[in-house]
Amino acid sequence: MNEVTAMAAKKTGFDPFVREMLWEQLGAAIDMLENAVDACPDELWGDQSRHPQFQFWYMVFHTLFWLDIDLSGNSKNFAPPAPFTLDELDPAGAYPDRVYTKHELKTYLAHDRNKLREVIRGLTEARARERVVVPNADLPFLELLLYNMRHVQHHTAQLNWMLRLKIDSAPKWVRKTASPLGLE
Repeated sequence: MNEVTAMAAKKTGFDPFVREMLWEQLGAAIDMLENAVDACPDELWGDQSRHPQFQFWYMVFHTLFWLDIDLSGNSKNFAPPAPFTLDELDPAGAYPDRVYTKHELKTYLAHDRNKLREVIRGLTEARARERVVVPNADLPFLELLLYNMRHVQHHTAQLNWMLRLKIDSAPKWVRKTASPLGLE
């Protein structure tokens, strides 16, 4: 551990080694989601022949929305970036009124990736242990991060399966993100 990293560890009280590992794995899950988005042909992206929850674009949106809200650690003042709305929280199961474009969802993905980076950079022991309540979860914030990594992986696997069925190909596994966390 170099001097700057050691000072950051003292300041935050959270091990930089653990923060790096969290970033590398959560970032890899986001990278895999992005790879699925990039691999999706237009005819599958906008295919509305299935129930909305099984449409490629919607599954991407759903995954990004929940990543965003969980990274906020509090749903009370949460608002997704435009053009997205809070309809995803509607107990009646409201779906977006249109197909979001790849560009819109890749912009949302970049927003979530940056938000994750900032959350992990600022993670403290107290924040990691803090109980958070978001829709469908009441658990320590660190566990919520891991829970959400599994959520991203779950839907990315579904997207890759859809790609395999449609184009007989799917993106490869990402061991860890190549994008640096930048603690130093």
